[in-house]
Amino acid sequence: MDAYDKGSDARQGPGRDDPDGLGEPAGAASGEAGAAPGEAGAAPPGPPPRPRTGVAALSPRYQVGALVALAVAAVAVCAHLGLVFLHVAPSNTLTKQHGAAVDEWVFPEFEQNWKLFAPNPLQQNVSVQVRAEVGTADGGIRTTGWYDLSAEDGRAIDGNPLPSHTQQNELRRAWDFFVATHDSEDRPVGLRGSLSETYLRRIALLRLGRNDAAGPGGVVERVQYRSRTTNVAPPPWSGEKVSGRPAVRELPWWSVAAETGGARAAETGGARAGKSGAAERAREADQAGEAEKADDAEKAGGVA
Repeated sequence: MDAYDKGSDARQGPGRDDPDGLGEPAGAASGEAGAAPGEAGAAPPGPPPRPRTGVAALSPRYQVGALVALAVAAVAVCAHLGLVFLHVAPSNTLTKQHGAAVDEWVFPEFEQNWKLFAPNPLQQNVSVQVRAEVGTADGGIRTTGWYDLSAEDGRAIDGNPLPSHTQQNELRRAWDFFVATHDSEDRPVGLRGSLSETYLRRIALLRLGRNDAAGPGGVVERVQYRSRTTNVAPPPWSGEKVSGRPAVRELPWWSVAAETGGARAAETGGARAGKSGAAERAREADQAGEAEKADDAEKAGGVA
């Protein structure tokens, strides 16, 4: 019976104890039995080491250099923030003692202008214009038309992805400087008022020179500024009413002899010297002609 049963099991496949026919192969069971001793005797492999990044990836010498550079940058940033804070802070002991150093660092690149964030920001368009009196080569005086300097700056900035600091702020800052240091009668208040006038005169000569306002042989002798201020129209939903009429402020004529270095005086003196020489030569010629006439008269009388 035992032999018969074993043979029967061999012919019929899985034994009666596995009615579903899902018995595992003998090789799989023996493989698991063989792997068990190996797993118990060897440690599992760990994760690979991560590569070093940032400053840690540098050699020690370069790590020291990077740390020194970071320390210097941090000190510079802290010093800059401190100076800007003193610039915008109310007057205090530090600003009174070191105000000149603070202004020297802040102006003009880092100046803080709070008009944009004020409760009532600037809502005006200011156009600054200039004209000149030109001394011509023949000794006459000619007055040029008005040159719109603000419009020139606007055309230079429009479409320029990287406009210069001069194009954006030179004229605007100069005019704000003048307005802040002059009274309603255009009289300077203190030394800064006179300095602002000098600054505007130099800007006028520079811009007029670019436009060749003097012409061939001409010299700019005096300049005159005027501003045209127009209110920006408020949005329809605000209900605010503003005047649409522009306000014009016309300054007196300023002599630019100090800025031009007396070029006109030298040219005028040369012209006068030339005219004097010509007149002297004419008088000598007249005298020579009169002497010849006298000689002729004497000869004629002798012949008679």
